[in-house]
Amino acid sequence: MEDILLVIDIGNTNIVLGIFKNDELIFEWRISTDLHKTSDEYALTLRQALEYSNIKKSDIKEAIIGSVVPNLMPTIPKAVKKYLGIEPLIVDENIKTGIVNKYASPKEVGVDRIINAVSACKKYSTPVIIVDIGTAITFDYISENKEYLGGAIAPGIAISSEALFMKTAKLPKIEIEMPDKVIGDSTVKSMQSGVVFGFIGLIDYIIEKILEEKHKTKDEVTIIATGGFSYLIAKQSKYITIIDKLITLDGLKIINELNRND
Repeated sequence: MEDILLVIDIGNTNIVLGIFKNDELIFEWRISTDLHKTSDEYALTLRQALEYSNIKKSDIKEAIIGSVVPNLMPTIPKAVKKYLGIEPLIVDENIKTGIVNKYASPKEVGVDRIINAVSACKKYSTPVIIVDIGTAITFDYISENKEYLGGAIAPGIAISSEALFMKTAKLPKIEIEMPDKVIGDSTVKSMQSGVVFGFIGLIDYIIEKILEEKHKTKDEVTIIATGGFSYLIAKQSKYITIIDKLITLDGLKIINELNRND
């Protein structure tokens, strides 16, 4: 097999591992984020994933990691080095990205937001709005000149639903799914309506305000959704035109190429 690249996206809820052969993502695995696992346990997980996919560890020559969970750094890099015998590239504020970070304090930006921005600039026309519908919902705006200008952060759908259950005496825990109507005729359906349609409204309103602030129409900006709930929410949006579930993994590959080819 040709030399291949391992990319690891460490999120608050899930860790996504991807294998690229040239420009093609050939395997993807998703595991739960666990702060209590040791580097040895993560190394075993990596081994199981590769063996299941019939990939020899000797074929992996490079690895790159992006993380929004500081407590898993250096646990997972150590696991990669221990099992694969290679030093993974770590995405941080000093890495080459090909875009200009215009955040007031660039170090404050989550690396996932920068990775997504890099990916969007490579794959789509700018300016771009990226809506990442995950544990938190992030909105990011990248200008025509590939400048990352910032955005907005809102609580995620699962967090909000869980808060309704945890902070009230009688409201139940619910599955997050699209209700068939806004007017729910049961407590569960009413909660699903409030959560799902509420977030559709939140997302569209923030996109609308970003467009107003930048004096753009929706036809002048590429508007992308990604993240775990993107299919549920984005299909109902008045503004989102692209759903890209692989934007972060692709971004890690692009950043690896920018920094390894010097």
